[in-house]
Amino acid sequence: MKKAFIFPGQASQFVGMGKDLYEHFESARRIFDQANEILNFDLKKVCFEGPEEELKQTYITQPAIFVHSMAVNTLLEEKGLKPDGVAGHSLGEYSALVAAGSLTFEDGLRLVQKRGQLMHESGNKNPGTMAALIGLSAEQVYELCEKLSDKGIIQPANFNSPGQIAISGQVEVIRQALDVAREMGAKKALELVVSGAFHSPLMDDARAGLQEALEKTEFKDARVPVYSNVTGGPVTARDEIRHLLFKQLTSPVLWQKSMENMIADGFAAFYEIGPGKVLCGLLKRINRQVPCQPIGTVENVNRVGEEG
Repeated sequence: MKKAFIFPGQASQFVGMGKDLYEHFESARRIFDQANEILNFDLKKVCFEGPEEELKQTYITQPAIFVHSMAVNTLLEEKGLKPDGVAGHSLGEYSALVAAGSLTFEDGLRLVQKRGQLMHESGNKNPGTMAALIGLSAEQVYELCEKLSDKGIIQPANFNSPGQIAISGQVEVIRQALDVAREMGAKKALELVVSGAFHSPLMDDARAGLQEALEKTEFKDARVPVYSNVTGGPVTARDEIRHLLFKQLTSPVLWQKSMENMIADGFAAFYEIGPGKVLCGLLKRINRQVPCQPIGTVENVNRVGEEG
């Protein structure tokens, strides 16, 4: 049975994340301690104790989720559980690439830190926001964005699951879009608490800095297929991986397509590696038949051991 590891992105963080892993497992301690040295600030303290306001800052959230995911991934490797393919939601794609052997933990963390800083700065410079739309089709969301495109920047950002799509753009335009979405029959339309218009042209200011960081980083061909956010399809070649990571910054995340492709390619057991269980929830909406197990706590990790 082919096993898929899927890695969460921003919004899965919570105060206390990783604390139990740190206290129980030597290798988790090593990962968090090493992260503190690389980042040059006390990530452990913010993850374990908060405050939540600080943890929610993009430049802290991204390394926090990445490090938590990598601690869990290391523990699973030690138990002999390895993926046959991987995917990660936005930021989670960097975690997926480490799990697939394309990036080292250290290089992955440096890239994630840089990406978080660049996106934070870009969000401050070009204020924007995002909104979740529930109950509209992809076609309707494209139509909605087209309707409002003369008002300013607006585009689909995340195709998460059937009827659950996020849009991204300038604050006033996104707020107008909430009303239009409701008129079009959306069951829910709500603005998200984010610090910028991720996966939209409002992140353009971050592009040059990210490209430079990606060019300086050594990538290897992935050992297992990585299902890309940008295409929804599998990739293993290092140059293509680097190119797609760059495009990912301002392109929509095709998460539903990625999951559907993995299932079509024979992946039959999914494990969400890191904090929370957002991706397992999305997978349930995409295909109820496919089991997904969240692994982010000591209890989850131990249960995997028991299953052998």
